[in-house]
Amino acid sequence: MSVPQLSAEQRGEEILAVLDTAYGRFPAADPAASRAALRKMAASALAFHRGAACLFYHDLAAQRRGGPYLDDRTSRVWIHGDLHTDRFGAHLDAEGRLVFGADGFEEAYVGPFLWDLKRFAVSLALLGHAKALGDAQIAALVTAYASAYRERIHALATGAKSDEVPPFTLDTARGPLLGTLRAARARTRSGLLGTMTEVRDFERRFTADAGSLELDAADRYKVLAAFDGYLESLPDSSLARPESYRVKDVMGRRGTGTGPAALPSYDILLEGHSDALENDVVIRVAPARTPAVARHVTDPAIAGYFQHEGHRTVVTRRALQPHPDPWLGWTELDGTGRLVAEVSPYTVALDWSDLDDPEELEPVVADLGRATAAMHAAAHDTSGESLVPFSTERAVDAAIAADEDGFAPLLADFALAYGARVRADHRIFTELLRDDRIPGPWGRGTGGSLPSLTAPL
Repeated sequence: MSVPQLSAEQRGEEILAVLDTAYGRFPAADPAASRAALRKMAASALAFHRGAACLFYHDLAAQRRGGPYLDDRTSRVWIHGDLHTDRFGAHLDAEGRLVFGADGFEEAYVGPFLWDLKRFAVSLALLGHAKALGDAQIAALVTAYASAYRERIHALATGAKSDEVPPFTLDTARGPLLGTLRAARARTRSGLLGTMTEVRDFERRFTADAGSLELDAADRYKVLAAFDGYLESLPDSSLARPESYRVKDVMGRRGTGTGPAALPSYDILLEGHSDALENDVVIRVAPARTPAVARHVTDPAIAGYFQHEGHRTVVTRRALQPHPDPWLGWTELDGTGRLVAEVSPYTVALDWSDLDDPEELEPVVADLGRATAAMHAAAHDTSGESLVPFSTERAVDAAIAADEDGFAPLLADFALAYGARVRADHRIFTELLRDDRIPGPWGRGTGGSLPSLTAPL
């Protein structure tokens, strides 16, 4: 990857400008939460990469448009938008199956399929560096991911039978993926409810904790009005038992996350699928922001397709994730679009902490390559057909077939080069934060020039 030779001071100013453009209007809602999110980004280079998707796409957009494997179709498919090593895990789908795959679709959009692969490959390089792996070992892991992605895309594009490319479930997963699914299976809804609620006078209610916000009557009214709008976004199949949506309680929650746009959300306690208190359900009305990709995909037909960011998040998730959360929907609150989804006890992220040797990591990252291919191929005709009116897997398969040998090396080279850049950016960002030079309500002091970080990027 060719990058301009910037001093640390110049790159620092560029980082500040990109962050301010992407997030500058958000911190005023909860400056303390936003400052905490920035400090989470400073925890490691990988945490910085996760929280600074806006910077990643800014840098990609600065490079030459198009390139190998990208044409009119492969540059316009449903993409996750924020794919990295912590975006894979177990979830319970609408059919009651525990499935392993990608999650966290808040940044999903329509764009080049390679952007998902590059973002994941960089995160893998950063993870490998943190585990003291050499560049050759990291390149081999990225190659395993890319090769498995290519193999699965080809199988899907050429009409392989469903039993030849099954999803990762309790019956088909192996190794750490199976362990993640089993950990999810051991969880219960009553266990989750026990951490968030209590039963008082034969009815369940939320309990306050450090992250909760008490709501006055006006705030409660507007949340319930937004809930009415949410019901209109649900498919008829989700509304088979109207009693499931009886509201029991409402609670505000402080913003969380690794990005600076940490805005408050609202939890709503519902009756659930039966009168039994153990089947109560918590749904979360969460803020939905403009995805980082959208600032660099300028086709007005794409932006104009969505009512607002909450609607966009739901449409893209339904396109990329087969049988998604049946509680998934959207609404508006305070004039902005919001995402609504269940707070599920069965969501468990893949744990990388005990995966250290390349021999342990390689089969895992290969399975993640297959999961990425399945996600890209999941879109169906009922989800945004006017935006992606063709088979993604066939388009991607044809593009890769034009240069099979160059596909994996392209991703490996990019991962190593941009991974080094992220590590340098993380050091610069940490010094900016230490010197109180992050702009806006996050707190900007009188910090001076960045010290002794003058190596070119």
